[in-house]
Amino acid sequence: MTGSTFQAIKLLKLLKSIMLALLCLNSASHAAAGGDKPNIVLIMADDIGFECYSGYGSPFYSTPNIDRLAETGAKFTQAYAQPLCTPSRVKIMTGRFNFRNYTEFGRLDLSQPTFAKMVKANGYATCIAGKWQLSAGDLNGPFKAGFDEYCLWHFGARNENRNATIKELRSKGSRYKSPTLFRNGELVEDTEGKYGPDLVTDHIIDFIERKKESPFLVYYPMILVHNPFVATPDSPSWNSRIKQDAGRKARDHFRDMVAYMDKTIGRIVTKLDELGLRENTLIMITGDNGTNKSITSPFPGRGQIKGGKGMTTDAGTRVAFVANWPGHIQPGTVIDSPIDFAGVLPTIAEVTGSNIPVGTDGQSFLSLLRGDSSKARDWIFVSYSRNGLKSAPFKCFVRDRRWKLYADGSLYDVPNDWLEQSPVTGPQADTVRKRLQPLLDEILKDAPKAHIQFDAG
Repeated sequence: MTGSTFQAIKLLKLLKSIMLALLCLNSASHAAAGGDKPNIVLIMADDIGFECYSGYGSPFYSTPNIDRLAETGAKFTQAYAQPLCTPSRVKIMTGRFNFRNYTEFGRLDLSQPTFAKMVKANGYATCIAGKWQLSAGDLNGPFKAGFDEYCLWHFGARNENRNATIKELRSKGSRYKSPTLFRNGELVEDTEGKYGPDLVTDHIIDFIERKKESPFLVYYPMILVHNPFVATPDSPSWNSRIKQDAGRKARDHFRDMVAYMDKTIGRIVTKLDELGLRENTLIMITGDNGTNKSITSPFPGRGQIKGGKGMTTDAGTRVAFVANWPGHIQPGTVIDSPIDFAGVLPTIAEVTGSNIPVGTDGQSFLSLLRGDSSKARDWIFVSYSRNGLKSAPFKCFVRDRRWKLYADGSLYDVPNDWLEQSPVTGPQADTVRKRLQPLLDEILKDAPKAHIQFDAG
């Protein structure tokens, strides 16, 4: 062996040693930041359909922070919520279809499994901030649902709270200016003149700062952009005593509120960046149902879209869904496979390595985020009744990207009939029914007949 060859081998061994040391250092650093237990930040805006995001094609609204997350992550074009807030909140938290466990409006059955309980059992710190509306009068409700801490609006506004000892529980109070908020069982003091969405976002940012060394889950069911449509701190009329200026209409304020919603999300992303947590954090952003019916928005190809909150049409159920996880989701990913909220819990389970609760209806869409659609469902299911089991029947449907079949037998070609005004019949409809009806029958086989609307009307 020549001297030069010996030196080359020696140099190669040295380089291998250096590379191994760097790899170990990187692994240690990765483990210290949560390692194989990625953080989860799930954000769900209130009362906003897909037509209100610039990243989804709106020329009227501006959502640059969400758009940027979509551009550097993934955007679902076919994401569906329930038509109303509580049904969506119950479904996304439990991973179960509404006809199984949605009991009544404004209430979550706290004995049910939730994604918070699931990841907490796996060593995660858990936090919820924003809008609650799920355990009227019970300030321990969020704890029972699996959250270690909270900062929330809306524990009141039910008949049984009329004589509550804490007067702030007798009504829900303001959500925006000078809000009525509770933090970990205590009324938040000194909120006069402050903005509710700012205060709950502050709590989330503080939680992330405190829990940066351990895996965490943050659930942010936002206060924005639900009515009343009033000024934000960035609106010119913020300090006006008049709730709505004579020169500004409700949609003007709503537009400001959409921009402020996006701004608060940007604050959370910035904090994750500052702490070096972005590559170990999956961020998911969506909305709980369609836009308020009083809001009509311009949208390319549709002319004007009137908000459909409370309706089972696209205007009431189709929402934005953006996911971002650097190093795990290819930038610019666009996913056309349909998803619904039942898939969020199993996705969180797969990402965090947690055990999925027995009885979960959804399927993880992590493979879709990674670019693999081979095992994806090509359908979603919605069962909806505003007041749950107490006011059955549930209106149910199964749909794919194009076709929508209700349990009452009506079938719609949605892209060509957005408002569902003309049920489809004929040979093509028969072919579609043969594919979708077995799915619907399988899902509903255990549902009590009295709870499902099988007859038209």
